[in-house]
Amino acid sequence: MVRLKILSIRHCINIVVFVTLLPLAGCGQKSIASKTDNHVEMLNVSYDPTRELYQEINPLFAAHWKQTSNQNVEIKMSHGGAGKQARAVMDGLEADVVTLALEYDLNAIAEKGLMNLKWRSRLPGNSAPYTSTIVFLVRRGNPKGIKDWGDLVDPGVQVITPNPKTSGGARWNYLAGWAFAMKKWGSEVKAREYLGLLFGNVPVLDSGARGSTNTFVERGIGDVLLAWENEALLAKREFGEGKFDVVYPSMSILAEPSVSLVDANCKKHNTCDVAKEYLNFLYNEKIQQIVGKHNFRPRSQTAAKQFSDKFPKIQMVTVDEIAGGWNAAQKRHFADGGEFDRIYSTAESR
Repeated sequence: MVRLKILSIRHCINIVVFVTLLPLAGCGQKSIASKTDNHVEMLNVSYDPTRELYQEINPLFAAHWKQTSNQNVEIKMSHGGAGKQARAVMDGLEADVVTLALEYDLNAIAEKGLMNLKWRSRLPGNSAPYTSTIVFLVRRGNPKGIKDWGDLVDPGVQVITPNPKTSGGARWNYLAGWAFAMKKWGSEVKAREYLGLLFGNVPVLDSGARGSTNTFVERGIGDVLLAWENEALLAKREFGEGKFDVVYPSMSILAEPSVSLVDANCKKHNTCDVAKEYLNFLYNEKIQQIVGKHNFRPRSQTAAKQFSDKFPKIQMVTVDEIAGGWNAAQKRHFADGGEFDRIYSTAESR
């Protein structure tokens, strides 16, 4: 078996490869999964910040599947902005499983007829085997004194966040900011004003979370990066404790990255058995410890206790609480002509 190439945050690319290279959707190859008696291939379409996580999980699952089924499995990965990834699947990228940043993207795939509409109830924890939240990554010593969401709109503070139109992580960032403003002022008018000022401080909108991390870390742009907790901790570790600090705001949002079988595709490829086992494997106690190691918050209580010192307890709100669920949030905030478009056009005009 060819060894999985390990990528660092310094050399990220849009496709992580396990065994062979996978062309992107629209590059001449949409169906990559195949099966013989002794060999099966499957595709996991994921989002930006999970690269390192699945680099470690995939070989372990391959060994597990070989032991339990006597069959070799090749797991191919596609990574990118979550919204773009979901659209690629809907447009024909034949994922056997999706492991994306937010529930809405899976709902959209299901409404396309590719997945069971009740996918959320098929696995524990709303089919989210790990959780995360949004934190701030700042430069050494926090020179701008950024401590909470209110500091992001101060004059002269450059904020790095991806584009909510293409990035699931960016939608979590936006909704966390909306929640802060609603809690502070209790007014949607004030919340719009706040987010207008925040996005007025954003010099560049990358398409995905990893792109924004590179903009902040590699290119040296910005004073603060709004980031998945795992991305912030990864950047701090990769580049040394002396270069960046992680700031936990007074409140944030409970992010539940969702996973599911893509029923239509796995039936077509005859890979449903291995795909189901792959997703169940994510809840395995050993894998939950790997989840914590890669800076996601484990669902397992045992693993969560093991990493309790790593993940500070902060107040978290849910999308249901602040927006009535992901379908409602998408329609109101991120659809064309929605709140974000209006807020951003105002920010650009300043």
